[in-house]
Amino acid sequence: MDGVLVREGSIVPGADTLLTRLRETGIPFLVLTNNSIHTPRDLRHRLLATGLDVPEEAIWTSALATAAFLDEQRPQGSAYVIGEAGLTTALHDVGYVLTDRNPDYVVLGETRTYSFSSISTAMRLVQGGSRFVATNPDATGPSPEGILPATGSVAAMISKATGVDPYFVGKPNPLMMRAAMNRLGAHSESTVMVGDRMDTDILAGLEAGMRTVLVLTGITQSAEIDRFPFRPTRVVPSVADLIDDL
Repeated sequence: MDGVLVREGSIVPGADTLLTRLRETGIPFLVLTNNSIHTPRDLRHRLLATGLDVPEEAIWTSALATAAFLDEQRPQGSAYVIGEAGLTTALHDVGYVLTDRNPDYVVLGETRTYSFSSISTAMRLVQGGSRFVATNPDATGPSPEGILPATGSVAAMISKATGVDPYFVGKPNPLMMRAAMNRLGAHSESTVMVGDRMDTDILAGLEAGMRTVLVLTGITQSAEIDRFPFRPTRVVPSVADLIDDL
């Protein structure tokens, strides 16, 4: 989503036309984000404000992927959660109980206000045997004042204190890609991952067996591509350059 369809709260030119063309041609798609703060309904509202009409069912977040993963591993389980509505709603929707009393999992996601008390509780629960899962490994997030600590940084703090590393569900874990393809009823051979980051989007698409397209409207710039030991299938200036291909 960010860096591909929208950038700094504004639409990337051509993104609306691309989505319209996808609908007209009947090509199924999902908009992905590693951010677990918002529900699909919230994200749809935010995208509408930029001029992009994306239905809720076409939005796939790391929170939804995490909930699907836990539901598959331990149905009707319990979790102690550090996160916001996107994550807690997703877990409630798959039948999970949220508790700090001997939970099956400690689940860490993004929040605008990480609490020292909640992090301390998470540490004690992980040390006591709760399994440790995090929505994504992103170490920082943006803010008007500069970078903020994100899930990966807080996970590192808990790991340092407990000696237990989390299982990260979101990108670049190909699990998130495979779950998305299952949601679409798609196969990797006929699916393309379009992203703006080599270290998450392109890597995740590659490891899930998809063709990949890097757009240069976000994090990774053209001069940085050769630093990585892998390459995208294709590099384009923006999603506008993909419209005619549809």
